[in-house]
Amino acid sequence: MAGIAAGGLLAATAAATGFQPPETIRAAALAALGGRAAGVEVAPQLRMPRCAQALQARAMGPASVEVRCGDAPGWRLFVPVRLQRGEAPPATAAEPGDAAAPSAAASGPPAGRRLPVFAPAAEPAGAELLRRGDPVVLVSRIAGAEVRGSGRALGPGRLGATVSVENVGSRRIIRGRVVAAGTVEVLP
Repeated sequence: MAGIAAGGLLAATAAATGFQPPETIRAAALAALGGRAAGVEVAPQLRMPRCAQALQARAMGPASVEVRCGDAPGWRLFVPVRLQRGEAPPATAAEPGDAAAPSAAASGPPAGRRLPVFAPAAEPAGAELLRRGDPVVLVSRIAGAEVRGSGRALGPGRLGATVSVENVGSRRIIRGRVVAAGTVEVLP
């Protein structure tokens, strides 16, 4: 009973401060999975700007759901999920303009084999993936959530190398690790 009261208080606090209640983000992620998830956790301390529109959500594979606010400028959040034992992963929705995705029966890992949530494409050993001035996607994982932003490489970088990147929005210099071509994971 105390948990319900605390959850209600948290939602009321979020509504009063202009933040999206974390429970609505969780509900949108759960709805995208058709209620089949064993675990959808959104950190109660998460503070995303309140969305005037209904949240949009789509399954991104067996381990995450993208929840999006369509307001301008809006936001996008990747929520980690855990499916119930024996459930098939949901089909991922294709973006407009994307090539049609192959069916789950035609592709994917063999039964019983799990792939990591983030597996960068294989790159040639020692290949330079970033050059000074290249646009990059900044990826930061905080409290079970994944936040993405835009950045600009301040120097060259190879796969696994630590590089300096300028956050385009805040103009702050951030250190990160190159995880794929055009993608830098922010270091804690």
